[in-house]
Amino acid sequence: MDFQQEMNARKKKVESALEELLPGSETEPVTIHQAMRYAVLNGGKRLRPILVMEGARLGGMDMEKVLPLACAVELIHCFSLVHDDLPAMDDDDLRRGKPTCHKVFGEAMAILAGDALLARAFELSAYMLQDSSLPKENVLRAWIELAAATGSQGMIAGQVIDLESENKIVDGTTLRNMHRKKTGALIKASLKSGAILSGAGEEQLQALEEFADHLGLAFQITDDILDVEGDEKVTGKRAGSDAAGNKATYVSVFGLSRAKEMAEECIEQAVRSLDIFGEEGWFLKELARSILGRRS
Repeated sequence: MDFQQEMNARKKKVESALEELLPGSETEPVTIHQAMRYAVLNGGKRLRPILVMEGARLGGMDMEKVLPLACAVELIHCFSLVHDDLPAMDDDDLRRGKPTCHKVFGEAMAILAGDALLARAFELSAYMLQDSSLPKENVLRAWIELAAATGSQGMIAGQVIDLESENKIVDGTTLRNMHRKKTGALIKASLKSGAILSGAGEEQLQALEEFADHLGLAFQITDDILDVEGDEKVTGKRAGSDAAGNKATYVSVFGLSRAKEMAEECIEQAVRSLDIFGEEGWFLKELARSILGRRS
């Protein structure tokens, strides 16, 4: 099976579901719903919802059944991007090749749009309790996994460390901790939550957690490399924004050459962690390898 074809097929399913599950652009109050749709539907890799789907598949579940949870994860991710882009945070004016949400709708509306996306995410995941074919304890466990990844010891913790590290000398340990939370926490929760819903065993969950930990770090390292080497027209983000903001990155702490080596090491470790799945782990292995060649 061709990896890219499968990736595109899953992404198409996610895009269709997001379009359907977000309030329409004419729903009152119109401005907030237009801002929400702008933040979500203007491109994106859809990595996290695809990980939810793959976690479910590896546990023997039909991927279509977890689409509401997959979309919920993407809304959480988009909420974080809207807030991260604000002047009080990372102060970015370009996202996915388009003006950031606050540049189009204003800061106040962008804050509210992010809040609304987070609320809608947990609304969608709660609906899964109504599916009688899913054990409620699995739904609740997946829900808790996502909430923890989003909160003050997960994604938000990473952003706090990021803000407090500006204009400071940061060591490698702090940098890894920051990105394990800011980027890695939701990636890990995405893969695990899908597997939890499917009833996957603890040994499988542990392997997926290890894989996601390495994948998340590799993703962040390549992101830092793209900030230096990437083409703004392809990445859709302002080149050199991390350096301009005096932010600690893998490139600034370890140097460009070592950062590239670290990304390769993370991918090798990620692939090894999937041995338990045998041939069924093919999709995640190919996904991991594709991270090294990403241009956006």
